[in-house]
Formats: sequence, C-alpha cells, structure tokens
Amino acid sequence: MKRLFLLVLQVMVHGALFAHEPIIIPTPQSVVLGEGCYTISPTTTISTSYAELQPLVDYCAAEIDLVKSVKQGDVELVIDSNLANEEYYLNISANGIQILGGNYGGVFNGVMTLMQLLPSELYDGGLRSSAEVLCCAISDAPRYAHRGFMLDVCRTWMDKEAVMNFIDLLAYHKINSLRLHLTDDEAWRIEIKSHPELAEVGGFRGGDSPIWPRYGKWNEKWGGYYTHEDVREIIAYAAVRNIEVIPEIDLPGHSLCMATMHPEILCSYTPKCSASYGYDTRSAFCASREENYALLADILGEVCELFPSEYIHIGGDEVEMSQWKRCPDCQALMRDNGMNNTFELQQYFMSRLTNILAEHGKKPAVWNEAIDGGKLAADTRVYGWESVKECRTAAATYQTVVMPGQFFYFDMKQSVREPGHDWAAIFDWTKVYNFTLAAQGFTLDEQTKVVGFEGSFFSEAYASHEPETADYLHYQTFPRIVALAEIAWVDSDERDEVAFYNKMVEHYARLDAMGVAYRLMPPKVEYNDGVLMASTDDGSEIFYCREPMDVEMLYVEPIITNKPAEYNFVSRRGEACSPEAGVAAHFKTISPAFNITSSMGDSEKFSFDKAEGYGRIARTTRAGDVGDWVMFTFGQPVSCRRMKVATGNFQLPRYTFENGYVEVSYDGVSFEWVGELDCGMFTIEYPSNPIKAVRITCTSQGNGAEWVSIQPPTIWPKL
Repeated sequence: MKRLFLLVLQVMVHGALFAHEPIIIPTPQSVVLGEGCYTISPTTTISTSYAELQPLVDYCAAEIDLVKSVKQGDVELVIDSNLANEEYYLNISANGIQILGGNYGGVFNGVMTLMQLLPSELYDGGLRSSAEVLCCAISDAPRYAHRGFMLDVCRTWMDKEAVMNFIDLLAYHKINSLRLHLTDDEAWRIEIKSHPELAEVGGFRGGDSPIWPRYGKWNEKWGGYYTHEDVREIIAYAAVRNIEVIPEIDLPGHSLCMATMHPEILCSYTPKCSASYGYDTRSAFCASREENYALLADILGEVCELFPSEYIHIGGDEVEMSQWKRCPDCQALMRDNGMNNTFELQQYFMSRLTNILAEHGKKPAVWNEAIDGGKLAADTRVYGWESVKECRTAAATYQTVVMPGQFFYFDMKQSVREPGHDWAAIFDWTKVYNFTLAAQGFTLDEQTKVVGFEGSFFSEAYASHEPETADYLHYQTFPRIVALAEIAWVDSDERDEVAFYNKMVEHYARLDAMGVAYRLMPPKVEYNDGVLMASTDDGSEIFYCREPMDVEMLYVEPIITNKPAEYNFVSRRGEACSPEAGVAAHFKTISPAFNITSSMGDSEKFSFDKAEGYGRIARTTRAGDVGDWVMFTFGQPVSCRRMKVATGNFQLPRYTFENGYVEVSYDGVSFEWVGELDCGMFTIEYPSNPIKAVRITCTSQGNGAEWVSIQPPTIWPKL
C-alpha cells in the first residue's frame, strides 16, 4: 500500500514537470525551459576529464544508476573557471546533459538540481527504469558561502552510519557544512590516542561508567565514540557530497564529562556536594592551570591533524564563571594580569587555545559569549546563538554565522503540545523561512560580515525518544531544514510563504522517498452544526481517535457528533506525521487548587508555592534518595479523564526521580500503585474515582544534579 501511494505521488510530481517550471529547492536563480525531454536510461553514460571530479562521477553512477565512461559521456561534468565557487550551469538538451561548475562544489550543486528534475523514486534506491528529464538551462549560485547544520552527537549517541545518513539529507538540500558537537558535560565522542580514556570511558554513561546517565537510559551502559578511522570515513563521505565537517570541542565550560575522569582540571577549592550525594557537578576547566593547556594542546593537536577543515570550533559558551570566582588561583591570575572580570579571564583562556590552533594552521570558531571579554584573533569565526542582538554585535567585528535559537534551534518545540525545548521560542518552518537580515535590523556593514546561516539540533531530548531510530531527529529538523536551505541559498529578502509552502508540499514526495519522518502541518479541524470535519492540503491521509478508545481510524468523511471534544486527529504520509489536532475543548486543562508536600525541602528561590500557582516550576533542596517522595494533595477530589504528574522538566528529563513509581489516593489516606515513572513522569488514565492525592516515590539515589524539579500536574477534565 505504501509503495503504491509513493508511486502515485511520484507520477504526479514527474507529470508536474511538463505543466510548469520544475520544483527545485532551494530555488535557482534562472530557469529557461527548452523543447522536449532527454531520456536517462540504464545505458546512459557519465564522464569527466577532470580528475578532481572523478569522485562525483562515482557518486552519480551510484545515485542515478549511470554508466561510467572514459569517453565523453551522455552526462558530462566540467570545471569552468569563469564560474564562481559553488556556482553552476546545468544544460539539458535532446543530445545530452552538461553540468559546469566553478569548482567541485559547483558541479555537485548542479548534480543535486539534476536529481530533483528526475522522478522522486531516485531517492529510494535509484531509478528502476528509463526516465525523461525536461530540457532546460539552469544558472545558479548560492547567496551565502556557509549553509550549515550543527548536529549534537554528544547528548545522544549517533553512530557513524546514522551521521552518514543525515549527511545525505543535508547534501540533497545543498547544505555544505556539518558541525559535529563532539564533547559536552554528558559524553566525549572522539578518540584521542594520546589520552584514550577520554573516549573509552567518556563515550559511555550509565551502568558501571562514572559518567552520569543524564536525559534517559539511566539503567544501562550506553553510548559510543568515533575512532580516527570513523572520523576519516565521515569526512571523506561528506567531502564527496560537498560538505565540510567541522569539529566542536566545547571549552572551557561544558566539560563535566572530562572533569569526572580528570578532576585535576577543575579549580582548586572543595565544593559542597551533599545535595548531589557526593557527585561533583562542576563543569569548567580551571583557567590558571598550565597543565590544562598542555592537555588541551595534546587534544586539539590530534583534532587539527584529523580534520581538514579550516576552522576548529572551541566552544566558549555558558561557562559557569562562579567556579573561577571561587578559585584562588584564577583570582591570582586575574590580579597578576590586570583583569577586571571573569569575561576577560575567558578571553585569556580562548586566546591560549587560539594559539594552539594557529600552531597547526587552523582558525578558531567560537560561540558568541567568547567575545565578551575582549577581542579575539581577527580571523575568529563567531557563531551567534543567544539572540539576533548578539549576532549583530559579533558581525560588527567578526565573520559571523547567524543562528539565533529563536529561529534556528531545531530542537525547539514546533507548537505548544509537541516535544522539544521552549526556552528560546516555539516555532515551525514558517519562522525559519521568514527570517531576513534586513528585517532583523542588520546594517549593511553588519551584513557584509555574515558568512551564512546554520541550523542546529541539540539532542538532550532525543535520548528519551527512541534514539535507535532517526524519527525524532527527522521530525524536529524537517521541513525546517528545507526552509533553512532556501533562505541560505536564494539571493533575495522577499518571502512568499504561500508559494514556498506549495513548492515544499511537492518536495514532500522526495522526502518520502528518502524515508524522512518529517513533520507535517496539523490538520485543520472545524465543528459546525453537529458536524466535525478535518482536512489537509499536503496529500496526507487523516486518522482519528475517539476517547476513551485508543484505536486509530482512517478519516474518510465528516463525523456527526455532539461531543467533538472526544476526537483528536493526525495526518500521515510516508514516514511523516503531524501533531495532534482537534477542537479547542479537546486540549483544555483545568487548574484545581492543590498543595505540594515532600520528604525533601523546597528551595527558597523555587519554592513549592511557585508550582502550586501553576505558573512556575519548583525545586527541592537536594536530589532524591531511595524512599523520597513528593505528594500532590487537592483541596477537593478532582474528577478528570487524565492527569500527568512529573518530576524534572516536561520537555527534558533532567532533575528527575530517575526511577520511581506513582500511587493515587481517592480519600487522601489509602494509596494504590498505578505505574512506574517514565522519564520522571507518569500519566494517570481514566481514574475510576475523583483523585484526592497523588504520591511519587523515588527508588534510586541521585540524578547528577543538586535538586529535583517539581511541575504542577496537568489535568484534563472529563468530556
């Protein structure tokens, strides 16, 4: 059934080529339609007379099922020095196909466009028969040299094959830079032969590993790391696809994993660890220890030798400077060097690392906070993530990659009820697509320093969303990556959201063939005069559930009902799906009065009354121990169809009871067990009686932090 559905879509898209200008994403600068078509068959040959293009010939032979030829082929790849880097000219005539590019990247971009002119089945194992491609001439070049994506393989382990699969998806959209976030508080993912314990120990967490198992999979040893050979394979694989791989070693903060293995890197004072049961949560390198710079010279030296990239990203974000303020040695270093604040101390640290990189012929890349303490080397590349304002500040001086979290952090929620973070913003592809430098206030001088855009996926939440599959990664990043590819390529600040959406819907057939589990826009749901209707405009099928039943049914016609709130809808096509949709009453929650009691005290700043008011999160004064409990007691028994109670953050399983169970009481005296915690939370479904109290009991010690977060319960009323 799925194969038939895909074939129908492919025929529709291929047929569209003859009805209007071809659907190409990102949109090319110039498309001139010709007469007729050229037929690519199993005997079509491909050739080049340029040695540097031979890997691309091999790629085309595999991806498009072309026959390699030493003579001039039906498809010819050519370097044309009159074209700029990554610029290309694609000419398809009745006699053959020629792709000219200013360099390897330009020819590759032309190949990507050619692939989009072919039936979408190409992305699902290659063409299985002859295919006609529309005769045309396409001239094109990207607006920005840097069209990047940052993939966090640290918080959630992704093996070599998973990274390569994702590289394919980036390449199909002409993204040309992949930054691998290789180290952080939670893991160390790259082999360092001079210090093998970093990866061999730091690449795994949980079980008998000393690295705390944050964010999920608490009860098993889990993880991995990339050997030097793995890294070389990834780099070579990406290079064929015109993608530069940039490593990130996040320093001097975000180094808890390293510090757990080597506590000697930390500042010279004894922290209080009673609230975390002896677990030292400090995460910053001591800036005063010369031994630290020797260690980092070893590490960065190997990284520089391994990666051919011009830049090495050395972090510089979210440093817990309070640790430096408590360190007598750091304070002495500041006095001796006339430093007025710890931002200047960070600048000193980053400058030392910059010098190490320079010895290996590399340039530094940093997060925007790294420039707060004073000027770094003039050739530093700054990645602006905190805000548009910080991006503009960086672009006043440095070459800048624009990626403010409010627009380009694809780990953010796409609507209120979907998974992901929400600290930066809640947004879908439309906000990405509508971003322009001019509208965000960048001056012309600042715009000249912008080298491009970058999307990102930080993977804290991925660990608790079936990381064995790519579904969550795909859902969070596509089609937002499609919008990113468009704005980073097209030389225009004009935006037509409706027109682009229509193009993207046709592009969905390719994503389906690629096996991408992307996010669809939610179905439109309307209720009038006893009739409940749902619709989509993207070729997807709609399914519905009716509460209290949890059986999904195919929606084929309007539903006659006087209880529309009982229904929720989702749409699906290929591997893609939408968030739930329904009338507003389906998602309505109630906020009955309750109070929190616990075997643990509440913090002064985040006291229990914050959560009792349904407005903020609360915190305890320490992490949980076996037997600790938190109880929610309602002023009056609550009738509901569903109630979710939680430790930790709703969007992120951290600061939780990592193991525990939930009990419910209908009279406030006797309790009955209802289930085990899942990522620190539990949802009570259709309780048999009104609930007077809910108690959560911890069955494990610690959580790698110094407190437990307590959320107000989420309660859905009876319908």
